[in-house]
Amino acid sequence: MKRDALPLLDSLQPGMPAVPVAVAWGDGIGPEIMDATLRILAAAGARIAPQRVDIGEQVYLAGHSAGIAPEAWDVLRSTRVLLKAPVTTPSGGGFKSLNVTLRKTLGLYANVRPCTAYAPWVATKHPGMDVVIVRENEEDLYAGIEHRQTAEVYQCLKLVSRPGCERVVRHAFEYARAHGRRKVTCMVKDNIMKLTDGLFYRVFEEIGAEYPEIAKDRMIVDIGAARLATRPERFDVIVTPNLYGDILSDIAAEVAGSVGLAGSANIGTGAAMFEAIHGSAPDIAGQDAANPSGLLQAAVMMLVHIGQPQVAATIRNAWLRTLEDGLHTADMAGPATRLTLGTAAFAQAVIERLGQAPTQLPTSGFGAEGSARHGSGQVASTVSGAGPARAAKAPPAKQLMGVDVFVDAPGIAPDALAAALAPAADGSPMSLSMITNRGVKVWPNGLPETFCTDHWRCRFLAGESPANVGHADIIGLLSRLVAAGIDPIKTEYLCSFDGEPGFSLGQGQ
Repeated sequence: MKRDALPLLDSLQPGMPAVPVAVAWGDGIGPEIMDATLRILAAAGARIAPQRVDIGEQVYLAGHSAGIAPEAWDVLRSTRVLLKAPVTTPSGGGFKSLNVTLRKTLGLYANVRPCTAYAPWVATKHPGMDVVIVRENEEDLYAGIEHRQTAEVYQCLKLVSRPGCERVVRHAFEYARAHGRRKVTCMVKDNIMKLTDGLFYRVFEEIGAEYPEIAKDRMIVDIGAARLATRPERFDVIVTPNLYGDILSDIAAEVAGSVGLAGSANIGTGAAMFEAIHGSAPDIAGQDAANPSGLLQAAVMMLVHIGQPQVAATIRNAWLRTLEDGLHTADMAGPATRLTLGTAAFAQAVIERLGQAPTQLPTSGFGAEGSARHGSGQVASTVSGAGPARAAKAPPAKQLMGVDVFVDAPGIAPDALAAALAPAADGSPMSLSMITNRGVKVWPNGLPETFCTDHWRCRFLAGESPANVGHADIIGLLSRLVAAGIDPIKTEYLCSFDGEPGFSLGQGQ
């Protein structure tokens, strides 16, 4: 299929209107696997009206730092569905992640990544693996808010919101309910990040209580990742914050057999994006060696999402039959491979098997609502994640209690820094209570063995009357610190909410 033609794909159901879909061919192997995927969709009778959008490396190099031109947004906002091949982000500073930009700008809050084993036709040590990763898509460290604060220290802010947690957690439970899944596991690191990851898990507990038929489980993400790699059969649906989800989904895909087989759905309330989870692989671009399966699985998820489940099932069953017949691309090659095919030939093999079903792998079938009728769960949830309405809560009572002042002070001992800081609090309702360096308390009662950089967090807290602390007190404190030759680089206000501290406590606090 020529990329400049963008034909209307014919339908098996002539009365069914064509659905406008934005299509991006991407970079590297992207054009090859997109051509192969669209050939299969056309042969299967998918009724879509592709609208080309140019994104990726050439758009970056043309001066658009996010990898997408302004006019492409009009197409995306019009179609609200994007089938996207992988893109390459140029190396060097100043270039933003296009995937992150698309997900956040379009409000695609849930990334659904099914990872299924296809043994024995695709080699894996875990033939029974069938796991779905539901990854929060907009927040966490992927907010991309970073600063260089001193000569030695850089920071990245981890942002987690209650609405963001609620949307993705509810989506995971609604997905599990719609697809007959038995358990949802929450993976977090709330033993260390008690506020951010702690919030994610609290929301998981709250929303999980509304789904009594679904088992709930929690795991610390480090041991959870290890067990996903060695005992994936213990998991069903996993819901997790953004960064962990990125890592876990690649682990799961690789354990299942190949990252090249997995597609993903990025779901929002008003738009959706479907893509393979692998990268653009420029090292094999143009060699007719790439596996189109990941993008094809994403396209199957897209067809279910736009209301063409029968075509989706036809394609997936033909793809499964192709695997069973031992026709594989090079990355899948193993003992069960009868013939190793290039990209185009593999697509043709799938086309020749349209209308056939696998004889040993579970046959795929998708209901009208997008629910899976087979064991693999390879389907994008059409559930919006809204779920039952939650009663509105009154905002908590917020009380300013003090401030953390971060200062740039190279080559100074903690006791000397404290002596320089303390006078600035004279006449203020706050006093210096703690100094930390990279999160470790070094004053008072620090240890000389602690390694320190030039970046210090200096906590000023009110005594028994925090109600006396106001914004003017903090501004005055900062003015006195600057007058004393201190270099403040950042402040974080310390507040309580309904009497509970809204900030982490240091050692000994």
